[in-house]
Amino acid sequence: MKKLLLPVLLLSGITTAVYAQTPDAAKKDTTKKVDDVQPLSYADFSWINGQNRQNKKLIDNEFFTGDFTFDMNYTQSNHNPNDNTVTGSTALARNREVDISFVGIGGDFHYENVRGRIMTQFGTRSTVVPRNDYSGYRGQYDLPDAYRYLSEAYGGYHFNVMKGLNIDMGIFMSYIGMFSYNNFENWSYQPSYTSDNTPWFFNGIRAQLFPSLKTKVELWIINGWQSYGMFNKMPGIGFSVNTRPSPRTSFITNNYFGTDVAGAPGVKRYHTDNSFQHLYFDASNKKGPGIKRAAFTLTADFGFQNGTAPGNVTYSPFGKNASNFISAMAYNRLWFGNEMKWGWTIGGGFMSNPSRYLALVPPGQATDGFLAASTPGSKMSGWDASTSFDYNPSNWMTVRFELVHRFMNVPYFAGKGGVTGPTGYQANPATSFNPNSYIPNTGSFTPDLVNSENRVIVALITRF
Repeated sequence: MKKLLLPVLLLSGITTAVYAQTPDAAKKDTTKKVDDVQPLSYADFSWINGQNRQNKKLIDNEFFTGDFTFDMNYTQSNHNPNDNTVTGSTALARNREVDISFVGIGGDFHYENVRGRIMTQFGTRSTVVPRNDYSGYRGQYDLPDAYRYLSEAYGGYHFNVMKGLNIDMGIFMSYIGMFSYNNFENWSYQPSYTSDNTPWFFNGIRAQLFPSLKTKVELWIINGWQSYGMFNKMPGIGFSVNTRPSPRTSFITNNYFGTDVAGAPGVKRYHTDNSFQHLYFDASNKKGPGIKRAAFTLTADFGFQNGTAPGNVTYSPFGKNASNFISAMAYNRLWFGNEMKWGWTIGGGFMSNPSRYLALVPPGQATDGFLAASTPGSKMSGWDASTSFDYNPSNWMTVRFELVHRFMNVPYFAGKGGVTGPTGYQANPATSFNPNSYIPNTGSFTPDLVNSENRVIVALITRF
């Protein structure tokens, strides 16, 4: 499932890099003294997965730093579902169609020590991501519709303590799962299970403390696990530590505790997420062809739910009523060619998730059956692998070609028959006509779900 920025860059994702307080912090300046360097940006960390590689912004002045992303893709699976629906992904939504996945327009406001960020969220992600959050349907007022077009919106204050202290309130990006929410920052387009099934955003309060140039400590008090509202009475709490002991190494640990089972305050959730990234070869200063950089990432997650829900349903970390989440992923990337305009990434991971408590729910008529089986001890485990080829003609654009294979031990991916209906169409309540009058849609329907899929992805992403 992946990706909090400060007034300079959108560095959303688990390994978000810079938390600057001045609008010129993103601009590369090798003449700076150590005391002038912003935390976590004391060296060139553009190689990190989940971080913006850009060193400047198109709009950057004393009061505002702009951030604009336009993310489009075309994807096709080997099953070619008749309703053109992609299941089990937050990065993809429509099969065999050109899809506007994410349009983010906004940036960072900064005046004296007051700060604020707003980033819109248009495109299919404004439906794909909020649809998995059921907290907004507790009580009145429709939070999924009210918030769906905002990926980030927060305000806060910067205190001149140590290397900096930020206090923010609103919706901000999560670090859990290493991958960034903004695919411009990632090594691959379709994240592995670990990232796609963990939070992309939090809604609440965060405190960011920078005790040194190499370390950030962050505390959260939030409504819940990727939720706009709270499922019960207790908020979720957590912390993150991001440290970069050298220009070639990055480590981040995220830890969470909350009560996120709807109507079951006695069930507690615990989760730890840990990522290590290392640049093991660097010849970026050399001109000409050949490999210029090589790096790898490793991520491992463990979480579980424990307690008793209404109806005497027991959740436990292991055993017959297991409700745990065990996953890992690894990726390796090479940069080559003049100015590192070409990149190649290979990697993948696995996930074991009995009870399916963090799983992306298949859409359409497959939703009910999947949720009905989402009880402690349910089967759900799988693995995925992908390879990506990138062409970056400039720091403002990425063109990506990607091949993905995914497997699950339960039917999970859309097969030829899709998940919507016999004809692939659904009735449109916004119109007065009946689509059945011209599109035959007779008989009962069972969603066509399969255990694996092969997929090709072509993406074009521009960012300014």
